[in-house]
Amino acid sequence: MFYGYISPEYAMGGIFSEKSDVYGFRVLVLEIISSKKTTDFYLYDQQLGFLAYAWKLWKEDKGLELVDEILGDSYSPSEVMKCVHIGLLCVQDNATDRSTMTDIALMLSSEIDGPQPKDPLFTIPNSVSYPN
Repeated sequence: MFYGYISPEYAMGGIFSEKSDVYGFRVLVLEIISSKKTTDFYLYDQQLGFLAYAWKLWKEDKGLELVDEILGDSYSPSEVMKCVHIGLLCVQDNATDRSTMTDIALMLSSEIDGPQPKDPLFTIPNSVSYPN
């Protein structure tokens, strides 16, 4: 299921908390890195949306492939990987597994990595077949 900028708990149950904003923040982080809109991205041959694609690259240690090619070599690979990591921590399905914005600010401004993100549900391959 795709929620866009809306957290799963809000989209499905109307529950809003400080962690709902964290979910939306991840979209901005990953969209800035890639210059791709989450809502406009879909790999039909692999049946992957943007977040599933980002997760797949992260798990394969290819997170830098998210970076927009137009940036060339003008970025720090370690900073980009930190941002991808943080973006995936923010997208956890269960709100209690998401970092707080305070934790995120600390991770962005220091060498603290934070926990490893858990496999989110959005990575389950879509069973619906879409035409190219």
